[in-house]
Parts: sequence; structure tokens; C-alpha cells
Amino acid sequence: MKIFHGTTEIAGQMGILSSALKKRGHCSVGYNTFHSYLGYKDHLVNTDEEGLSEKSTEIIDSYDLFHFHYGTTLCPDFTDLPKIKSRNKKMIMHHWGNDVRFHEQARINNPYVYTGDSPPNEEIDAKLKKITTYIKEAIVQDYEVYDYVKDYYKKVHVLPIAIDLSQFEPHYPFIQKERPLILHAPTNPDFKGTTYIEETIEKLKEDYQFDYQRIEKMNHDEVIKLYKDADIIIDQVLCGSYGLLSVESMALGKPVITYIRPDLISAFPNDLPIVNANPDNLYEQTRSLLNNPQLRRKLGEKGRQYVEKVHAHDVVVEQLLTIYSNLGE
Repeated sequence: MKIFHGTTEIAGQMGILSSALKKRGHCSVGYNTFHSYLGYKDHLVNTDEEGLSEKSTEIIDSYDLFHFHYGTTLCPDFTDLPKIKSRNKKMIMHHWGNDVRFHEQARINNPYVYTGDSPPNEEIDAKLKKITTYIKEAIVQDYEVYDYVKDYYKKVHVLPIAIDLSQFEPHYPFIQKERPLILHAPTNPDFKGTTYIEETIEKLKEDYQFDYQRIEKMNHDEVIKLYKDADIIIDQVLCGSYGLLSVESMALGKPVITYIRPDLISAFPNDLPIVNANPDNLYEQTRSLLNNPQLRRKLGEKGRQYVEKVHAHDVVVEQLLTIYSNLGE
């Protein structure tokens, strides 16, 4: 099967899924029009919207299945969708969060959430209605995103974030370390809750000896090298779910602090080893890890095991292939 991924690379997922699909004997390529300092390049054709639109007819002829991401397709106005539909080729849309996070709806179960990155509600609604005229099934990474799109599609599949574990050798926290390192790497400080995190860090420094490092605007490969020295990683404390940084941190054997909405906890596997913290209890949750190096080590080991079971790309791709095979049923 020849599989097209496009057109927005989020958290390296088009490349990671394409890599896993290739190992299963399929032809899979990601066409990416979103370029950032993270520098994703594996299994991708980095292009722009104009170049992609110009090649849309050729691409439609070349691929059997179209796996679109982040509410984008080959053409900004979605004029490619009726063409693909007329050829009876399979399509699915993969939503990632900010592309569909309706502002007021997000606040119903989450008083902390930041939605400044999401378009106006009317724009999200209009785009979803255009897309679902032709695409009837969607994928989301978790149930935080699920609720925003469930009423638009015939079927919505929950597929965990994928990671290539061969790129992540675990470096578990060293119990005897005198000054543990707390790391935070915000791609968007407002979304991640960086202000709350750094206020907490300053308060903790009054009573604890530790180092803190904030990583920003660095190439993804370089960032991973820095993660290895961390003893505690604080990811995001506003969204209500965990993202790629949490997954990568667990893969490296690090204890992770992230906010999981109370109503979503039961939707994740019951052995999720994340330390659950929001701005109101972040100080206490971080202090508990600073006080207990054995717990840091234990959570690091559990995190690696969890990622191997839930997020390894060879595990995720089996679920993805099942979704592909049943499209349209």
C-alpha cells in the first residue's frame, strides 16, 4: 500500500509513523509544509503549500491512502478532497489538539487550559464541516482531543503518540545525585504553563538544592541529548493531557510531571506513571520528587515500561494498520 501523510508535521509523527509503516512493507511518505526550529526531516519531503498544490494531481494518482494531519490537506481550500473521493481512495484526518480545541468547550472540564493557539470557534467549525463532507473518519491522540471532533465524524479512533524507541536509551535518575536537575522544554510557554512552573521553581529554591534548565528553540535531536541528564522533567501543567515531551521523557527513564484532567485519568492505562500536577498543586508534587530520589528512579523505570507497551511505534502501527484496513466499513 502507498500511503501519503501530510501536510503538517506535528511532534515528528508523520515521519515516525511512515518509518514504522515502511518496516511493515508499505510505501509511506510525509509531505510537510510546516517548518520550525525542531528540524524534523526523517521520512519527510519538506515543501510548501504552493509546491504541494501544484503536485496535487500527481500525488493523488500516486498514492492509495491519504492520512492527513492537523486539519490540512493537499490544497488550502480542500479542493483536493472531492478529487480523491471521486477516485475511491481512502482518506482519514488526524487531529492533534490546537487545530480543533474549541475555546469554551475546553474550559468546561479544565479551568487551567490555554487555548490562545487555537483558531476562533467559527473557523474550526467551518473547517471541520468542509473536511467531513469528504472524510468520514478521524484519528486523535487521546480523549482530550476526542470530544472536540466526535460529533463531526462518523467514527473517531484514539491512537497513541508513536515513538521510535531505538532512538531512546534509558538514563535513569541517579539516586545519590546531590543536586538533581529539573528540566522544562516549552515549545510554547503559554500553552505549557511555563510561568506557573518557573514561579514554583523559584519557591522551591528557597528550601531545596537543585538545578533548573529551561530549553527553548533548539533542534529536536540536540534537545534529546540534554534530556538525558535530567532527574525530573516538567512538561505541561495546563492542557489536561500529556504530549510528546512526556512520552520521550518516559522513554529516557525520567519521572514526568504533567497535568491530567481528573475526568480523563480513567481513559488512560491504569499504570500511567506520570505525576499529576496543575498550577495549584505543582509545588507539592515537585517537592515530593525532590524529597524522594528512590521514587524518581522507580517512576523512571515504570515510565520506560509504559512507553514500551503503549507508545512504541511498532505497537502503534499495528493499531494504525487495523484502522486503515477498516476504513469505510
